[in-house]
Amino acid sequence: MKQKICVVDDEAKILRFVAANLKSVGYEVVTASSGKELLEEFDLHSPDLILLDIMMPEMDGFFVLEEVRKFSNVPIIMLTARGNPQDKVRGLNLGADDYLTKPFSLDELFARVNAVLRRTSPQVPIVSEAGTSTVQTGELKLDIGSKRCWIDDKEIKLTQTEFAIIEILALNIDKVVQHETILTKVWGAQYVDDVEYLRVAIARIRKKLKDQLAEKQDYIITYPGLGYMLKAIA
Repeated sequence: MKQKICVVDDEAKILRFVAANLKSVGYEVVTASSGKELLEEFDLHSPDLILLDIMMPEMDGFFVLEEVRKFSNVPIIMLTARGNPQDKVRGLNLGADDYLTKPFSLDELFARVNAVLRRTSPQVPIVSEAGTSTVQTGELKLDIGSKRCWIDDKEIKLTQTEFAIIEILALNIDKVVQHETILTKVWGAQYVDDVEYLRVAIARIRKKLKDQLAEKQDYIITYPGLGYMLKAIA
């Protein structure tokens, strides 16, 4: 079955161009000319990935991203003419999986789309060193097979990118995993120097975990300039 991509942009020329080229390499493509249209037709299309323009009238991409994240963890790549690093961080903070600045080459677009879909597509369950797909530390429990996690019995809603990060840490529990290793495995080798992506995602994961903890235990330990570790707690 073809993977479905929804392209959202108020500029008809860009919408046609991106859609046509994605179709040419085998994707099913649906389009929306506004954030309102995307939100109204989201359930109808059920996309595997959204390419979301930021600068749109009425509802900008940041607002739409925030609305989508209230009910879905579908991967989202932000498309924008803005090169401001603050916009990039804002998008990542709101739950975007990647960020692509216009004008971009088709090769770059295809590489970003392929990378996001590769890391968020269902895969054969990975098992831990103990031979199980479940990892538990303190109140935190992760099921690697189903890509779900809980604090006690309360499920924590992580985006697919966020789960990919904590999965790597869980499978290396009590070991420091270097920035470069996580970036390469989650985003791809071309992102090896984009530590800001990882820093923002880790902050989002920490907040979601701490919001459900009675005691504000920090499960993820930062090793400045090196990487992160998921701490084993009895």
